[in-house]
Amino acid sequence: MYWSTTKHMNNYREYISINPNIRFGKPCIKNTRICIADILIWLASGMSYEEISIDFPQIKTEHILAALTFAANREQAIKTIINDKTAA
Repeated sequence: MYWSTTKHMNNYREYISINPNIRFGKPCIKNTRICIADILIWLASGMSYEEISIDFPQIKTEHILAALTFAANREQAIKTIINDKTAA
């Protein structure tokens, strides 16, 4: 189940918005004030997907996966920029 769900996370952008008027422009789950960093912190603290969804009913599994995909893509982009600068 997990792998088949993550394969389809290429469309993670449909779940995330960046608005300078919401949470100071931090990337958030659309139509909420819950930012990607919040979700990552909850996961890092040991919360399960189910616990997050119980505490925040507007957050579904696809939102959590979108947050993880966003973070992974951002990390890869930063790594690419650093590698490009050190190669120059």
